Amino acid sequence: MDKLETIKKDFITAVEELLEVANLKEEDILVIGCSTSEISGESIGSNSVPDIANELIDAIMPIVKRENIFLATQSCEHLNRALVVDEACAKKYNLPPVTVVPHPKAGGSLSSAYYRYLDNPIVVEEIQADAGLDIGDTFIGMHLKRVAVPVRLSVKEIGAAHLTAARVRPKLIGGARAKYE
Repeated sequence: MDKLETIKKDFITAVEELLEVANLKEEDILVIGCSTSEISGESIGSNSVPDIANELIDAIMPIVKRENIFLATQSCEHLNRALVVDEACAKKYNLPPVTVVPHPKAGGSLSSAYYRYLDNPIVVEEIQADAGLDIGDTFIGMHLKRVAVPVRLSVKEIGAAHLTAARVRPKLIGGARAKYE
């Protein structure tokens, strides 16, 4: 199996495992931050690889459609970690658009690929996602609902990039007499 096929296989495995644990509902949001530079063994932001990003988008979209969830891809710090979402997601969650078009050197390869993939892409400044994958330490935490809970996956890396995952849960409130189901 060549490197790109292994990357896609590991990515799909990670997405499927996270979705199983996160128990997302219809139209919940999955956020993915991804450094294709890190996947290819380079330092984050140094060597965007659009071919990897295109393959990852092609790999995840059948899953997103099957589960009827929304995907949000986080851009790099050059776009202040803005996110690409489908127009339907922006409308459902009342997310105001910003004016920018991500590209591999300002936005990152994954957001650029997702922007081109969508018929009606919208870029927004922030969301509150229900689960997320962080490929290459891109810091997606700012885009997760409170309370984020780490998820341990069988896949620890995508290519050469460190992989972390999270789901969210409601806050546990109350005191000594509180009960949780």
